[in-house]
Amino acid sequence: AGTMAMATVNLRAVTSWVGIARLFAVVLSCIAFSLVASTRDFGGPYGTWCMFTWCFCFAVTLLVLVLELLELYPKLPLSWDDFTSAFSMLAALMVFTTSVVFPSTFISSPCSSSKCARQAVATTVSCLCFLAYALEVGLTRAKPGDISSFLSTVPGLLKVFEAYVACLIFSLLDNYGSKAGLQWCVAVYSICFIITLMIIIFTIGRCLTYIPCPLEKMLVGYNALALVMYITATVLWPLYSFKNSHRPDPCGSNCWWDKHLGVTFLTIFNLIAYLVDLVYSTRMVFIRAP
Repeated sequence: AGTMAMATVNLRAVTSWVGIARLFAVVLSCIAFSLVASTRDFGGPYGTWCMFTWCFCFAVTLLVLVLELLELYPKLPLSWDDFTSAFSMLAALMVFTTSVVFPSTFISSPCSSSKCARQAVATTVSCLCFLAYALEVGLTRAKPGDISSFLSTVPGLLKVFEAYVACLIFSLLDNYGSKAGLQWCVAVYSICFIITLMIIIFTIGRCLTYIPCPLEKMLVGYNALALVMYITATVLWPLYSFKNSHRPDPCGSNCWWDKHLGVTFLTIFNLIAYLVDLVYSTRMVFIRAP
């Protein structure tokens, strides 16, 4: 007689603190995009980005919950802990950005209509959703000395942050082709983004073991090189962007000056991230915990 294989159910996937945080994230992201969809006012690139963020985080988090509930994730050809750590960090960053972009773009003052009220509630729910993902990041972060899951360590989480900030920089790049200094900065952003993204993908795909060199020391060397490159970008980008130029008046929503200012601050954020990354990765490699 044939036997039917039954999927085991792991209730800890939804009853542990991490599972509860994921359940809250699923519910809150669903409420956010449902409220905004009911207003029928989410057009343009910013509205599309916000709706994509809520729907994407809802779908992937729900998939993670189902796979852990039915204990199907061990069959996947990837490092599950690295994947979930990287995704929770990415989702926290995406939802945080959306929680800032959506109200600044779509909510106008005074807010008296029912549509505006729904947009305000959606913004509040989005902020709570960010807190749920931030809680998951905190709960799954590796303890000091534990490097079994690289992307759950501080350097691993910083890799996700660095790649995401680089994506934000790319979305703001405008009018840089005429100056060699700005071209160098774009090259810095692109090179560091590609290498950082490859590290994340190779870690999740369990491919780093095939690299024929000491991986930890290679990461320290890369972080040092990326830090030096970002130092040059931090100096050159504002120097070439704002030299002999003033903020246009009026400066609309698509103003090049504001975009270049945004790139300046994001470059500084990534510079700090690579500095902290270098410090932590150096400690992990050269200062072993007893």
